[in-house]
Amino acid sequence: MITGGGFRAVRYSLQAAYSAGFVKTFKTLFSRNTCKTCAFGMGGQKGGMRDEAGNFPEVCKKGFQAQITDIQSPVPPNIFKLKSIEEFANTPGRLLERMGRLNTPLYKSAGATHYTPIAWDNALDKIASRFRNSSPEKSFFYSSGRSSNEAAFLLQIFARIYGSNNINNTSYYCHQASGVGISSALGTGTATVVLEDLDKVDLFYVIGCNPASNHPRFIRQLLNCRRRGGRVVVINPAKENGLVKFAVPSDFKSMLTGGSEIASEYIQLNIGGDIALLKGFAKSIIGKKKHNPEFMNNYTNGANEYIADIENTSWDEIVSASGIAREEIERIAEIYGNSRNTVFAWAVGITHHIFGSENVESIVNLALLRGMIGKPNAGLLPLRGHSNVQGIGSIGFTPALREKVLAKLEKHLSVELPNSAGMDTMSCMHAADKGEIEAAFLLGGNLYSSNPDTEFAVRALNKIPFKLYLTTTLNQGHFNGIDGEAVILPVITRDEEAQKTTQESMFNFVRLSDGGEQRIPNARSEVEIITEVAKRVLGNDVVDFDKFKSHEYLRKLISETVPGFEQMSKMDETNQEFQIEGRTYHEPKFSTPDGKANFRVCSIPALQGEEKELRMMSVRSEGQFNSIVYEEEDLYRGQKNRRVILMNKSDIRERNLRNNDLVTLESSTGIMEGVKVRVYDIKPGNVMMYYPESNVLISNDTDPRSKTPGYKLTWVKVYRRH
Repeated sequence: MITGGGFRAVRYSLQAAYSAGFVKTFKTLFSRNTCKTCAFGMGGQKGGMRDEAGNFPEVCKKGFQAQITDIQSPVPPNIFKLKSIEEFANTPGRLLERMGRLNTPLYKSAGATHYTPIAWDNALDKIASRFRNSSPEKSFFYSSGRSSNEAAFLLQIFARIYGSNNINNTSYYCHQASGVGISSALGTGTATVVLEDLDKVDLFYVIGCNPASNHPRFIRQLLNCRRRGGRVVVINPAKENGLVKFAVPSDFKSMLTGGSEIASEYIQLNIGGDIALLKGFAKSIIGKKKHNPEFMNNYTNGANEYIADIENTSWDEIVSASGIAREEIERIAEIYGNSRNTVFAWAVGITHHIFGSENVESIVNLALLRGMIGKPNAGLLPLRGHSNVQGIGSIGFTPALREKVLAKLEKHLSVELPNSAGMDTMSCMHAADKGEIEAAFLLGGNLYSSNPDTEFAVRALNKIPFKLYLTTTLNQGHFNGIDGEAVILPVITRDEEAQKTTQESMFNFVRLSDGGEQRIPNARSEVEIITEVAKRVLGNDVVDFDKFKSHEYLRKLISETVPGFEQMSKMDETNQEFQIEGRTYHEPKFSTPDGKANFRVCSIPALQGEEKELRMMSVRSEGQFNSIVYEEEDLYRGQKNRRVILMNKSDIRERNLRNNDLVTLESSTGIMEGVKVRVYDIKPGNVMMYYPESNVLISNDTDPRSKTPGYKLTWVKVYRRH
């Protein structure tokens, strides 16, 4: 068996540091700047490689990968003359990333075959002209989770004063269902625990996620739980080696013994079978009277309806939909029934469904059933991806502002902001496909690769006459779907900022990054760029945008307008980081109108494919962060190539296939040819493929409540290539 982590991860990190220069690498890692990868969070004022509790050393391979990318030399400017857009479009994303940091604005006119370097003033004038001549309601603004709170807050102010509420971020394509599902039950939509709570957990449920690959530092928490006699229940259709055994690089004992056991129980259910399985756990808990009637009666609404629904759900339906035997469900439920402190952790394996909001509500229901929310050392932990994706949502980079925030912004800025509903990310894409979008402002990210249904994504993006990209490095989104006019502007990273910036971890903790020495001489701060664009588009008559160049001014405005961020006003004087108030529930008093939590009745989805169709989910590799692929090889799954379909050997045999055969995949959305079959330990009837390569097969249908696409369940046919 392949063990996750270990000396290979350490060796990679050292080799990467050597290639970039040890001094530069470790100088940046030890600086007081927040990590740029997942939102588990480290860095900030406690120092580099420290988490919010001050633990050291806290670092992972993904952190190294992101940092090495950011300290690259500049992209040679003559390359844009030598390589056409088509040639760039056919270059793998990992090679685009490794070309270096972008150091000059680039311009592409409609119909041009090449990007051309352009001076800053010329680029800003072109941008301003296009936005002035576009209808605000026919524009949209998009931000990745690597931007700062200050930049995102400023961009949404500019967008709203400009006249658009089409403001969305990457959460619509990842954890929006977590926010919707938790909010419906508790009134807030983030983690209900702080980092210190994890130290006393005796049971972790790890559902629909692979933290060994995507949140490696969370594995340390799972290991610690096992060492103190606790249990870790992993629920995943695929057997992920890193969740079975992991050698934690920051733990000498784990490294020297060749790795530590992580999962105490591993449940391989059907893709899309989570609601059924969670209902099965609840049915067993209720049947054996392991639930908490006192908590339910005093602190929740809807408990009777929920219990009635569970009792009316048959075991046959639960077993059939989940793919797990009743005896196994009851055995795992017994572990939960005996737990004192349980934390439920999940990621996009739960949210990436057209019933993702109900998936999340089913987890919340199970937690409420035993009173595992509203007390210390227990609760909910959605494992967020991008380092600040939660933060940019918190400060208002969303289509609709809360009424209180809207009113306060209007008062402070002496403006009237639009009150239209605004469009989410997929709605903006559909509007673009209809020719109803005239300009797009894209603050980081890779919207092309992030979208399901690749053919649709290219078509929709191509129909946008003007696109503006702010980025540190090149990606495939800069070369695919770019018919019309485009400008790319180079930005500096948070550890190069001349002014401090803030980010928010998945534990609702706001960190302060110091910034540092600028490595790329011709790149600019995101805040500086947004301010200059806003001034050129709107002028300074209505609002004095020059004031917004100050990050300190932006923080004070956030503190005065966004509930929970009041302490941000003092950060520049004290450097004091803080926990956002009103989100952590150590007492059973919730943020709903009556202070009680709400049970939600969730139906088991009716899932039925055609004959010989398989359930396919898209996944990320160990050498990948979101749509950024750093390495072709996936060490933990033993795969050298990404154009593969990972299948159970019984499904391979049933189709008269063999390991390494080339096959064609077909879904209702698209066809993918030349894919290699690989045997993998996954539930029969289920398969998985790598994202974003498999996007060509995935529908752009979304969860009607969260507007999140169903990346994790696509029915596919697999047949031999002819």
